Amino acid sequence: MSSDVRQLKLRTGITVPCLVRGEAAARPVLLLHPWGESRHCFDRLVPLLPGCRVHVPDLRGQGDADKPEAGYSLTEQTEDVTAILDALDLPRAFILGSSSGGYLAQQFSVTHPQRVAALVLVGSPLSLHGRAPFADEVDRLTDPVDEAWVRESLSWFPMLNTVPAWYIEDRIRDGVKMPAYVWKGILEGLSTATPPTDSGRITAPTLILWGDQDSLLPRSEQETLVARVSGAVFKAYPGVAHLVLWERPDLVAHDVNEFFDSLD
Repeated sequence: MSSDVRQLKLRTGITVPCLVRGEAAARPVLLLHPWGESRHCFDRLVPLLPGCRVHVPDLRGQGDADKPEAGYSLTEQTEDVTAILDALDLPRAFILGSSSGGYLAQQFSVTHPQRVAALVLVGSPLSLHGRAPFADEVDRLTDPVDEAWVRESLSWFPMLNTVPAWYIEDRIRDGVKMPAYVWKGILEGLSTATPPTDSGRITAPTLILWGDQDSLLPRSEQETLVARVSGAVFKAYPGVAHLVLWERPDLVAHDVNEFFDSLD
């Protein structure tokens, strides 16, 4: 199966790397990673999506993408997503977002509905408006970002299933790569934005996946999100916490493949 990493020069003024994997004729899928991670958070999921041509970028300020001082509002990040699809010559794609990457995917679906063939939200919030419980710690962050701080930040997201040590260490490296101003800028952009489904409608076929032990995203908010997306399919994973993609990529892949196939 063909696979390569492309350097995309976006019309929004930055360059981002993007993994492209799969046959050219397969369904185009765009994966959006969360705050503090990189395209590599999907390394365990991508091989489990054989019927897809998967496109996995590092987003602004993260991974190996350019790290400008500004541009981290939800609106600006959404424009980056549009520019990524343009650079890939994809008029329309299936979009999957994990955690805050799913929040970005929601916003993109609200503002660019014609470009979304289907949407998958994995542990994605209804709202991030307001001050996050860990915002004080982020406010105190200085450069260079300390590996010990990134490692400790994982305690914000308890895990109930075994996650390979190599994968966790890779996510810690993602965090160390980010300057303090990026940590702060993205969190501010998410927390000050109007929640996507407060400002518009998601009309694409949508699958919502959620861990029933998620201490950050209560079931009541997920049920509200489901109610706001007409015809949304909802699946709760027993014994899984917030980091659904980390804990059970196998379940995510099974349900994503089944969902996409049902649309065909």
